Amino acid sequence: MMQDLTGVLREWPWDPALPKARMVQLPDGRRVLQVRVELGILQMETKGRPDGTHPGGFESLFAQARSFESEDPITPDAIEALRMECILYQQRAAAYSAVGQPALAAHDCARNLEVVEFIRTRASRPQDRVLFEQMRIPLVLMRSRSTASAAMRSNDGRGALIALDQGIHELREAFANLGIVQRFDGSPEAAILRSMRDLLVPKLPSSQRAELEERLRRAVSSENYELAAILRNELRQMTDLMPPQ
Repeated sequence: MMQDLTGVLREWPWDPALPKARMVQLPDGRRVLQVRVELGILQMETKGRPDGTHPGGFESLFAQARSFESEDPITPDAIEALRMECILYQQRAAAYSAVGQPALAAHDCARNLEVVEFIRTRASRPQDRVLFEQMRIPLVLMRSRSTASAAMRSNDGRGALIALDQGIHELREAFANLGIVQRFDGSPEAAILRSMRDLLVPKLPSSQRAELEERLRRAVSSENYELAAILRNELRQMTDLMPPQ
């Protein structure tokens, strides 16, 4: 039966200046994400695949792919299907972020990062591995920002700082994996995470200086010099920005 959507669209008019996503509870009790686009409304499930399908009885194609014990290379058709599925989860992560659910956004990003790593180890064609590696950079950025935001909502400044530290470290690795590590320092992704960290450091209580110093000691001992450099910079900023006692 054909149904006219005019009333639904009028109830939520398109306006680029207004929020474009919302969480809605349906009469059957399900909660769904809705995103207003210029030509309509997208609706995504919050359980399982965003499109609500369950291929082969599995929650997702990725769950199905991981269930196989074989270590044989994954086929190009399956890789393309996983890529399209990742796009669905990335769209839902963006919608979660828009409606103020950073922890859920981080969860979907982490799931997609698992797919990227799966393809890195199971794809036989170099171009497939490169295609997914290119997805790693925006995924690390969104996951790190979302994890840090969720931590700050819980008044966990230390957890937010750890998320940003780890994000910066993983971003550098992602650039290195693509052979473009020289672009890392000037990248907008690195600038975003560093800016978040710079804003966060002055808000940390002085008692956390000892924790940062201990983390720096462990980083040096394990020869994780990238993380050590990040922690030294944070300690320097804490010294510069801490109000006089």
